Amino acid sequence: MFERFWHRFYDYNVPATIRYPHISIPELLQIPANALPDKAAIYFEGDEISFYDFRMLVMRLANALSELGIKKGERVGIHLPNCPPYLIAYYASLMLGAIIVNMNPNYSREELILITQTTGLSTLFTLHDAAGSIRELRKAVPVERVVLTDPVDYKPDEVSRGADLATPEGFLKFSKLLAGCSDTRRPRINVDTDEPAIIQFTGGTTGVPKGAVLTHANMIASVMQTSPRMFPIMQFIPPEKRRSLIAIPLYHVYGNLIANWSLFNCVTQVLVPRFRVDEIFDLLEKIGEVTYFPAVPTMLTALVNNPRIHEVDLGRRIHVINTGAAPCPVELIEKLRDMNVFITEAWGMTESTSLGVVNPILGKKKPGSIGLPAPDNDIRIVDMTDGKTEVPRGEPGEMLLKGPSVMKEYWNNPRETAEQLVDGWLHTGDVVVQDEDGFLFIVDRKKDMIIAGGFNIYPREIDEVLSRHPKIEEAITLGIEDPYRGETVKAFIVPKRGETITAEEIILFCKERLAPYKVPKEIEFRAELPKSAVGKILRKILRDEELRKRSTN
Repeated sequence: MFERFWHRFYDYNVPATIRYPHISIPELLQIPANALPDKAAIYFEGDEISFYDFRMLVMRLANALSELGIKKGERVGIHLPNCPPYLIAYYASLMLGAIIVNMNPNYSREELILITQTTGLSTLFTLHDAAGSIRELRKAVPVERVVLTDPVDYKPDEVSRGADLATPEGFLKFSKLLAGCSDTRRPRINVDTDEPAIIQFTGGTTGVPKGAVLTHANMIASVMQTSPRMFPIMQFIPPEKRRSLIAIPLYHVYGNLIANWSLFNCVTQVLVPRFRVDEIFDLLEKIGEVTYFPAVPTMLTALVNNPRIHEVDLGRRIHVINTGAAPCPVELIEKLRDMNVFITEAWGMTESTSLGVVNPILGKKKPGSIGLPAPDNDIRIVDMTDGKTEVPRGEPGEMLLKGPSVMKEYWNNPRETAEQLVDGWLHTGDVVVQDEDGFLFIVDRKKDMIIAGGFNIYPREIDEVLSRHPKIEEAITLGIEDPYRGETVKAFIVPKRGETITAEEIILFCKERLAPYKVPKEIEFRAELPKSAVGKILRKILRDEELRKRSTN
């Protein structure tokens, strides 16, 4: 039996090891459709779809896609916000053995081209509003099929807003695919658990995004590891009343985990296309209570700092809040606990299917800790120089992670795979300290990654965009403290001799080539940048200067 010294601090019901079902992700649909067929699987803009009807919609679309010629192993991109068509397309494609490529709707044209080229997408689901930009994309990268939809375009037997929208030539319509296929039988396609389910893009050490390949087994494991952790609260909530409030994006691995977990536990998914504080408060007042609210610190900061927080009893409205994706300030956690909210912090990566280290809900807690390794997860803390030698407990080192939710590989990127995944151990890049009880504390990041509002931003990617500006000699970016987003991007610019350039000009240049959350919010012009003896720009010196500057203000 797998045993580690930290297991004694698990919640009373959480096992040290778990038996995992050998099923594919779409097989989760059968559980709530049989157990609670009439309960709402999805709540969206005042409308509900029952678990039974949701499964039927998935089957209809899966068979429609099969008729179009989509085959096992093909890559299907989903370029949508949180809405029912996202989930229907997601499970229907997986049912055919296709591989989902999650795509942020805020990606720039260059980012879309890169990901489309890298994965060889055959099919893309996107909004009607994006038809123009996708038509331009297809000029650069051939995509065989593009399916247009509207957030409420999921009623095959009714007229919805999407049904009234014209479909440009060469595009397919989501509503017509559903309406044109009445076959609700499950496609007879064998999907092995070790086969790829999704390609989730993250940044790379070279500045080029890399796609983490997560298998069906990886994603089922993350669901099973999460479920016993939630049991101390879930056991007191009847299945008929369980709801998850999903404002985190489904195109993020965190959102994918919650969607699958919700199916497995017969939980209604209350979908929010975009996080707006007032809309969250309005929604809570309308629907009453939610069981689970997965969030990032930026969301929680916005909630507690809004004047309406005094009108809404969060302790009554929300049973459990989980925060992840970025370190959560201890002060913020304490504020929420003062409101009688169960809040727990967890740590994960794209490469670990969003799950790695979790805090107990009812058990021992330590301020500032990200918690204990999840069931069946093992860790090593190693010297940052050689990446192999384990450091003494209490000493900082890079955290290595091994477990059933760790990715298979990076898509078509053996070099990055070999660097990050060694003998099954994932090199996380996070520098941590583990105390005598096994609790982990992040003290630094080995990588220069910026986490802004829950989004991972890799400075090298922005640096490369800035280097293409004709008036810029040198540029480097780093994350600086931001009271709302956690961190934000600042760029240090050395203009070419004789050139005049403004901050506004640089920001506009970046907006045309990067997703909005990656665009620098601050610009500083310099005559030169600090460098090592071999000419490498020293990001650490700039970071230390910023810390000193802000500490004196």
